[in-house]
Amino acid sequence: MRNFALAKQIVQTLVKAGFTTYFAGGWVRDYLMNHPSDDIDIATEAPVDVIQKLFSKTIPVGLAFGIVIVVVEGHQFEVATFRKEKDYVDGRRPTHIESATPEKDALRRDFTINGLFWDPLTETLYDYVEGQKDLTARIIRAIGDPHARFLEDRLRMIRAVRYSTRFNFSIEIETDQAIIAHAKSLFPSVAMERVWQEFHKMAQFGKLDSSFLELYRLGLLTTIFPELQNLKLQELEKKIEPFKRFPKKTPVIAYVLELFPDRSLEEQLSICEYLKLSRMEKNFTLFFHRAKKMLFMPKDWKIELVEWAHFYANPQSYVCLQIFGNSLPSKDRSEFFDFHQQKQQLLKKAIERIQKKQPLVTSSSLKAAGIVPGKQMGLLLQEAERISINQQIQDSQEIISQLKKMPLWSRS
Repeated sequence: MRNFALAKQIVQTLVKAGFTTYFAGGWVRDYLMNHPSDDIDIATEAPVDVIQKLFSKTIPVGLAFGIVIVVVEGHQFEVATFRKEKDYVDGRRPTHIESATPEKDALRRDFTINGLFWDPLTETLYDYVEGQKDLTARIIRAIGDPHARFLEDRLRMIRAVRYSTRFNFSIEIETDQAIIAHAKSLFPSVAMERVWQEFHKMAQFGKLDSSFLELYRLGLLTTIFPELQNLKLQELEKKIEPFKRFPKKTPVIAYVLELFPDRSLEEQLSICEYLKLSRMEKNFTLFFHRAKKMLFMPKDWKIELVEWAHFYANPQSYVCLQIFGNSLPSKDRSEFFDFHQQKQQLLKKAIERIQKKQPLVTSSSLKAAGIVPGKQMGLLLQEAERISINQQIQDSQEIISQLKKMPLWSRS
């Protein structure tokens, strides 16, 4: 509510200065659907230089496009001059922009449900594109010629899928057919980073499973991932069926990796490079791959307790356990989760020590016993942890006694 009040103040200031000003786009859509939102964009007749003069703190994020950020009490609001755009190049950016009326501004937008304006001072809706009608009918419809809209910005094809799956709307037939017609032209005009941002937004609403199906139907999924070109619908449905049981905070890359479950680590890291992922996402991919190997080792392969303790101590282990466990046939899930619950209970103290970085035997302990800092000390600390966890020993002196019996201890 605070954001609403502050945004309304901005509108009041601009209207008082003589400029028609409304809330625009997604906030209006969500408001009409009774979906509360603090993300309020403002559209106005005022040119950017006037906006900058009227408000004490602004950020010039897109002056060439008539866009400025107004900061009020630490809250940021995007304020854009009503505009029309012409002559798009590279499927992304217009080369010509000029000021326009609210109606012309609405006509340049992507979908009718996003082309609405709301006057917060008079509580009046302005709908020049029949967006309210499509909201009621639960339809995603491009404004004007859908082919033209998608040629202006090809990312809109993916956004259509995001809105469709988020709200459980249907894509209007002409809009649908235009996406199919232009799906293969998504790249190179759209940067992979923008596609990845859309995936994150789909995941935010728990809709990646239905989004992947819709992207597949429209020919977009195989454009993004050409390796899936020969994938049959039934195979995709089988891959994504477990998604609904994944934890809410599952990293988006985990969903993508599950489209390629049998790929080597090198191949999965190659996917990360292709998607231009962050270091954090690449690190998750490394842990995810190693976790899968560890969790599904042959039964006769012995995994030490110290390895399990380090695995469980990693914050990402919970997500990996949930993903892999929930991907098993239903008859095997209970056994999988029971095994790991018991193992974690057994190793509870060791896991906590690893997470808090509080080993039973420390470098100070070894110094006191006559070991000088260096490679030998590092190896002895590793052995101390292995002895402590594998043998479930809680007494540091007992661990040191065992270390003293090892050839490593007497090494000079």
